[in-house]
Amino acid sequence: MTELPDRVVGDARTSDFGWNLLTDLTDVGNRMAGSTGERRGAERVVEAFEAAGLRNAGLDEFEIPGWWRGESSLSVSGAVERRHENSHEVIALPGTPSGEVSAPLVDVGDGTDEEFAAAEDDLDGAVAMASSRTPESHDRWIHRMEKYVAAAERGAVGFVFRNHIEGALPPTGEIGYHNRPGPIPAVGVSKEVGDRLARLAETAEGGDTEGGDRPTVSLDVDCRNEPTTSVNAVAELGPNTEEAVYLTAHVDAHDVSDGANDNGAGSALVAEVGRLLATVEDDLDTRVRLVTFGSEEIGLWGAYHAAETTPREEIACVVNLDGACSSRNLRVGTNGFDGMRETFEAVADAFDAPLATGETISPHGDQWAFVQEGIPAVMASTTSDQSGRGWGHTHADTLDKLDSRDLREVATLVAAAVYRFATGEVGATHRSRESVRDAIDEGYVEELKTGGRWPYDE
Repeated sequence: MTELPDRVVGDARTSDFGWNLLTDLTDVGNRMAGSTGERRGAERVVEAFEAAGLRNAGLDEFEIPGWWRGESSLSVSGAVERRHENSHEVIALPGTPSGEVSAPLVDVGDGTDEEFAAAEDDLDGAVAMASSRTPESHDRWIHRMEKYVAAAERGAVGFVFRNHIEGALPPTGEIGYHNRPGPIPAVGVSKEVGDRLARLAETAEGGDTEGGDRPTVSLDVDCRNEPTTSVNAVAELGPNTEEAVYLTAHVDAHDVSDGANDNGAGSALVAEVGRLLATVEDDLDTRVRLVTFGSEEIGLWGAYHAAETTPREEIACVVNLDGACSSRNLRVGTNGFDGMRETFEAVADAFDAPLATGETISPHGDQWAFVQEGIPAVMASTTSDQSGRGWGHTHADTLDKLDSRDLREVATLVAAAVYRFATGEVGATHRSRESVRDAIDEGYVEELKTGGRWPYDE
């Protein structure tokens, strides 16, 4: 099996190239899909591609349904009167419509099917609140969009998504996807605000307030949903073969933070791995195409654009990087592509590095645009002790949370894996769309259909 040369490993372990790019991306600030900052971030990635000696570096533009955040507030009245209007307390969720609503608050806990069913009689005409947590006993992650749609379908007039991480501030994240804008106003609130609201709702349900009345929550959401454009940053290296190994990430980030781990780190890793492989370009048997997608956070638009404009047979496999600098412990979601899993396992063994893998087909992340078509694609991230997204999708996803040594370690492992994919046999077999469809867990089938993202004809 082809090994990455020692001199390239040494280069990876001492390089500042990726960390400098990551620093510049976080300094851009707002890289929301369709924003000036997103384009500036993509342009900085192209500069890095060119500095690494890659060819055909440039931008690929496409249309998206844009979303712009205004100011939002949440007021509570009843036994306790409070107003929250600061961004460290409450923020709108992308894909929400503008609007004002005022209604009793119903807390549905973690937003599982069972909790929504138990609260069904109370949700009509209410503001529903769900935690960002997925219970450990649950067999899969519950996306915020599922909780939002479950609330709207049961007659809720507003939605509050409360963080379950202390001090991490309000969570953001897309709730409209391909049905945007969504039907009801939606906001994220910090754990601290959410805990107070949950306490007030619980007290009312227990009948300890006068008349047992639920607290009333008033939401005032200001935002714009308008068409705009986004960009992918692209480059290539290796022989000019028709088929290519794709190394990808997304350069956009939610506008409330610097998007350091989600996903400036992924974009920096794509450029750094490209630079490393350029030093052994003559060894490669298959072209490597590097792409940092735009608009991942609001519906995977950049990945879909690439998948839909590239013939299926020209994509050998896809290694997608997302949230890959929270530690140096690599995790690979294989989506059932055993050949790709085996390659990463071989790399981990060669470097005596820890590796976690998962086989579940997941519709979260840019790799999904390819997986749904049967193209071998994995998502590489890193594991940490933090629950859920950790700092991701909050104001706190900043450079100071990350470590350059972790970035170097992940770059080494990913470069070694992509090197193996691009030398000799790729070790990944395409599947039919039907076999992928039939292998998707029932819960994810429901989520995809709920969000208007089910790609298969019935």
